[in-house]
Amino acid sequence: MPIPLRSDFDAPQLRVLARKTKNAPQARRLLALAAIYEGASRTAAARVGDVTLQIVRDWVFKFNAQGPAGLIDRKPPGQPSRLTDAHRSALAATIESGPLPAVHGVVRWRLVDLIQWLWDEHRVPISKQTLSREVRALGYRKLSTRPRHHAKSDAAVAAFKKNFPARVAEIATHEANGKPLEIWFADEARIGQKNKITRRWAKRGTRPSAPRDLRTASTYIFGAICPAQGKGAGLVLPRCTTEAMTLHLAEIAQAVAPGAHAVLLLDRAGWHVSRKLQVPANITLVPLPAKAPELNPVENIWQYLRENWISNRIFTSYTDILDHCCAAWTKLVDQPWTIMSIGLRDWAYGF
Repeated sequence: MPIPLRSDFDAPQLRVLARKTKNAPQARRLLALAAIYEGASRTAAARVGDVTLQIVRDWVFKFNAQGPAGLIDRKPPGQPSRLTDAHRSALAATIESGPLPAVHGVVRWRLVDLIQWLWDEHRVPISKQTLSREVRALGYRKLSTRPRHHAKSDAAVAAFKKNFPARVAEIATHEANGKPLEIWFADEARIGQKNKITRRWAKRGTRPSAPRDLRTASTYIFGAICPAQGKGAGLVLPRCTTEAMTLHLAEIAQAVAPGAHAVLLLDRAGWHVSRKLQVPANITLVPLPAKAPELNPVENIWQYLRENWISNRIFTSYTDILDHCCAAWTKLVDQPWTIMSIGLRDWAYGF
């Protein structure tokens, strides 16, 4: 028996919806049903939709139940995941803790190792492709690691972050004498003819190449940034000494806003803590915890400079190194939004 179409639509409405939709299959189905509303036979509607009568019948059922939205193809749900929320939580904890070489036989997790772990611990069989999708859905990616000193104290880092607001308040009261504060970070980077090479896009299975020099001419970029203001101050100098750091502090002092006071965070290198260092009156130095370079966002600035403007080059002379370093720092300072994006830290500005 023929199935009547729902009465709250008519042919002109369906043709208007067919013109507006960006889904081609839905438009074709709407036009086929509009023909039925206009009195055409089911056979004629099937010719409009280029399908069989049974498929037209299925369209009518879906349209009567859900309206025009029922004529949009939906992705089949497929089989339910083998992993439950409890499995995912345990998997994330295992990835975070890392493998024990003596127990698991590896020093980093591979997908095949995690597959074996899921089977050993939870008796859950899973394919490599499915586990890769699950791990990526948890927010994990295979990233390059940074070196970590074996003697680093996590407690000292946590204490520094916790006490930093109080230290800033103390500086505001005493050294700054009530003036507005600017929080700066400073560091140095060695740039030389033994240059870095970076990752680049290439086809799978190939090994891309990049130019590499073995000569030893080099110089140093002294760089400082104020992420909250998106500004920086830098010098390119031949060596790291107390005298060079004094020049850099003078450059930073000029970049501090008139009437403001700078809190300059930096590591404990010898030329940063030397008694011979001449510190301008509008700067207060705050040493970072030892062996914790991740607290200094200028380390990320160096990575950005190398990956975008300095690496994969052959420097023909010392002057060539100076020119490229100065050009790279100038480009960075001309992009305050980049300094903000890279340099802002919740522990330094979120209070």
